[in-house]
Amino acid sequence: MSNPSRRDFLKTTSLGAVGLSALDLVQETSFASEGNAVAADVLPPHRPLAVPGVHAYPTRHSVAGGETLELHSSTSRPYRLSICRLGSSLDDSSGDAVLETFPEAQPLEHPIHPGSYVHCDKKLVGPLPALTLECWVRPWSIVADAGLVTQYDFKAACGFGLFLAPGGAVAFYVGDGGAHRAEWLVSSAGGVLKVGRWSHVVGVWDGKEKTLWVDGRRVGQGAFEGTAAGGSSPLRLAAHGDGGAAARFLDGDLAQPAIHGRALGEAEIAQRHRDQGLTPPHGQDVMAYWPLDEERGARVADASGRGHDGRIVNHATWMIGGPSFDADVPRFGGYDPKLDPRRGHGLRFASDDLYDCRWPVTHRWVVPVDAKPGLYVARFHFDWEGEPRVAHTTFVVRRAAGRPRPPILVLASTNTWRAYSGTPFALTPRQSRFLAGTGGVGKVVPGVPAFDLYRTHQADQGSYQVGLRMPWPAAGPYVLYGEQPGYSHLARADRFAHVWLEQNGYDYDLISDLDLHHRPEVLKDYRVVVINGHSEYWSAPMFHGLENYLSGGGRVVVLSGNTLFWRVSFDPGETVMECRKVDAAGFQVPPGRRGEAWHSHDGLRGGMMRECGYPGWRLVGLDTLGFIDPGKAENFGPYVAELTDHPFFQTPEKTDLKPGDRFGWAGPGKAPMANGHEIDVRPSTLASLQQEPSPAGGVVPADPPGMVRLANGSLSWARSGVAFDFFFRRIQPKTDQGGELIDWRRPDGGRVFNAGSIGAGWALHADPRWSAMLRNVLHHFGVPGSQKSG
Repeated sequence: MSNPSRRDFLKTTSLGAVGLSALDLVQETSFASEGNAVAADVLPPHRPLAVPGVHAYPTRHSVAGGETLELHSSTSRPYRLSICRLGSSLDDSSGDAVLETFPEAQPLEHPIHPGSYVHCDKKLVGPLPALTLECWVRPWSIVADAGLVTQYDFKAACGFGLFLAPGGAVAFYVGDGGAHRAEWLVSSAGGVLKVGRWSHVVGVWDGKEKTLWVDGRRVGQGAFEGTAAGGSSPLRLAAHGDGGAAARFLDGDLAQPAIHGRALGEAEIAQRHRDQGLTPPHGQDVMAYWPLDEERGARVADASGRGHDGRIVNHATWMIGGPSFDADVPRFGGYDPKLDPRRGHGLRFASDDLYDCRWPVTHRWVVPVDAKPGLYVARFHFDWEGEPRVAHTTFVVRRAAGRPRPPILVLASTNTWRAYSGTPFALTPRQSRFLAGTGGVGKVVPGVPAFDLYRTHQADQGSYQVGLRMPWPAAGPYVLYGEQPGYSHLARADRFAHVWLEQNGYDYDLISDLDLHHRPEVLKDYRVVVINGHSEYWSAPMFHGLENYLSGGGRVVVLSGNTLFWRVSFDPGETVMECRKVDAAGFQVPPGRRGEAWHSHDGLRGGMMRECGYPGWRLVGLDTLGFIDPGKAENFGPYVAELTDHPFFQTPEKTDLKPGDRFGWAGPGKAPMANGHEIDVRPSTLASLQQEPSPAGGVVPADPPGMVRLANGSLSWARSGVAFDFFFRRIQPKTDQGGELIDWRRPDGGRVFNAGSIGAGWALHADPRWSAMLRNVLHHFGVPGSQKSG
């Protein structure tokens, strides 16, 4: 039959199709003539993409006094840069302290290089009398062609390759290592591969004839008599070369790729298909075989013993299982990947994978030793389309080592800012105060990576990790989440408490989430720790650090909602944050693939903290109920006072609140309001709202002893919002239950004041009674302050 996919395949692999030129190709290293050896920290030649605009990121989220801030930027416009500490104004720069200004700089653009694949330093050399390429593949997209197992660089160094072709076809090429010859390409008809389905793909050449097999069935054949050779192209998995650079990246999962130096027979191919990737290839003719059983890190070992080890470029995603794996594992059954004999191994690739821009350092600034801790920005002034624009790169400045420490430590919710940074290369909006939704900042350069922990990859692979060496415009100081009420939940939400503390005479230190992850014992140096803003994403070391601090008698103030909700982990270099979101709103791991919820960084269960052995309520008393639409002020609510004879209401300042009084707001229908947009309640409240039996193996815990509710939040669920029970099944509360305000003297040590809402810090600037109450809390926690009012 005719081969309608061949022409499309040839057309889409042309050099011009990806917009490359010889000058565009990455030339960051020289290659050995035989081995293509590349240093582990150097990117092999890779398809570049330009990112117009002004973009930057710091090497680290935080820097201490006396250390050096390093900025990495790409700029297509002249700009003026200044370093500023954010001041008392929450919506403009009028109160900022400018610590450094740089001379006007000319544009200096750096491309990005997205797309994950495996690069092997050692390629196949010499004449090949026969050849078989095989792998299992589960495509996420069948729109464009992609390499599977290749030593092939279109057009000039075409050795061999197994490819995914548009429309769900597959293709097999065997050549002499030189220029591409169309007649040496064998393709199947379209539709033999399906999105989301594993298939066994095999290309066989016996010295005369090429045959192509999918799931044990012959789908294509063609003649090739001559001398086959690998040529000069690198050996790659999940990509092939185009014009001298890695390109044509697979959007899909790969398992058990192998190269045989002989032609496998039909019966062997059928048996290997039946084995579902659980049986490794054997024999002296196995020239390369990658089991992909590392399940972490960047190294992919060749089990053939011939030294074709590979390095993963742009991370890819481990811990997805192989073709034999039924990923629909029980939610509460104690599943352990290490004990599952049919799990197998696979590696997920994405053409938009990018976790480190790899831009050089363009600016350095030595932080003064006496720099005041707080949120700082690198502020870029430039013109775009004839109009002035201002771009911000936010970072934390910590107190210098050895300097006297204040009694209060505030935790910046940088993990959450990063989780929502789905548009790292967004064009800077005209207004400095702009809206960024769940998917990031609105206007994006077409074709660049735009995924985060709420936004899938472009081929709809779930996003299980985000990079820390990427721009994060969503973390800008004036970014809104609800435009009409002026509400924020990222960096600006943190700022409400910072400004309040300074206006009320409290000195404080500030650290990032990653600082706490890296050094959990840092909390012990402080009398009070404030968990602030939208502190949603926590690692196990962070959890244990807080647990140990409380057990030692520490005091915690929680001005956050949705607190300690998702578990994250970090790679050893602390440049990638992993989160396997499952069984709750915003999931990236679908319920039917719950078996993919185990992290590659530490091998432990991912998902909600309370289902991973790290329940937030056990440390801070409350857990998540739900969220409201932040777009209208009327959707938020106040607290309703209850135990007003409690010292937090009375001493040293009288709040004059009585039971039933509403507080923590600017008044009916007016913003700011303390309750929203995401709120937390006690386990007993979640139990009382449950509307169906608990799932098999699921148990709602009882409230820990020693906790008292001081006030109850009020929200109209009928007007707006989505609420959930303890197992994150959607419910419709029959009351106006909002976030709860508690005082908890923990039997295991320590004391917690939890405001149960992201909006808690926002409302401090609207209601003097709520402000007085927080000063009372700090007083009773051993930090008297200046006793200012309002």
